[in-house]
Amino acid sequence: MRIPVMWRTGAVATTMAALVAVSGCTVQTVGTPAEGTSGGQTPAGKTPAGTSPTPGASPDDAKPSKPKPAAPPTPAPRTLWSKGDQGRDVRELQARLRQVLWLFEGPTGTYDGSTVTAVKGFQGKRGLPKTGKTDTVTWQRLLKMTREPGKWELYASGGQPAATPDPRCMTGRVLCVSKTSRTLRWMIDGRTVSTMDVRFGSQYTPTREGVFNVYFKSRHHVSTIYDSPMPYAMFFSGGQAVHYSSDFAATGYYGASHGCVNVRDEGKISTLFSQVRNGDKVVVYW
Repeated sequence: MRIPVMWRTGAVATTMAALVAVSGCTVQTVGTPAEGTSGGQTPAGKTPAGTSPTPGASPDDAKPSKPKPAAPPTPAPRTLWSKGDQGRDVRELQARLRQVLWLFEGPTGTYDGSTVTAVKGFQGKRGLPKTGKTDTVTWQRLLKMTREPGKWELYASGGQPAATPDPRCMTGRVLCVSKTSRTLRWMIDGRTVSTMDVRFGSQYTPTREGVFNVYFKSRHHVSTIYDSPMPYAMFFSGGQAVHYSSDFAATGYYGASHGCVNVRDEGKISTLFSQVRNGDKVVVYW
């Protein structure tokens, strides 16, 4: 005889109820959160394995950030040149100061009182400490405002090295005059006795080149053409002579002669005048 389905279902239900009463547990449906949780969420303060605390954030984001290292201190300006220094770099500094009209004397290559005053003026105008010393900050500021000085800007007041003597100067007593280096060597039998800065005529009154001889000396000469003094004149070609020039001493290479060979150092040409004889050779060359 078949048992009705309804009876079988009712019997199962009765059995389950009896088990619950005996064990004291509640029946959990598969996939249903247990008591003490809500809606399947993870208890507060805990993060499910394999997930991040914040959507899109990496685990490192939850770590405290390390403090950034402090920026290194700016090094103090370093002094490059100061009063008493000498050399080619000082000469360039002076030439650049002339370009911005803080120095009016020609470069000498010696960091003197005029250079200190010029540097102080330049520094003060730009809000820099007025030390009179050229430090790295002052030098960089000056470089940005000027251009590389040319050779004759560097030697506007002379001091350039003498050129190699022309072969024609290597024998006898010779006034060896180089237009390339703007210098005169007084030489005897290939030995240089003295050197001095010289300047020449302009393009309209050029100094002649070649080999000549001193034919006339005049200690207190005055030009009959230009009515200008020509002390310690040693004539070698027509009206052209080697002589002292006060204008050359005052303005340097910013002027020119009327064809003569000007000397700016009166002491040197005074000594030279006493040594040179009529008939001594004069070589003017590039």
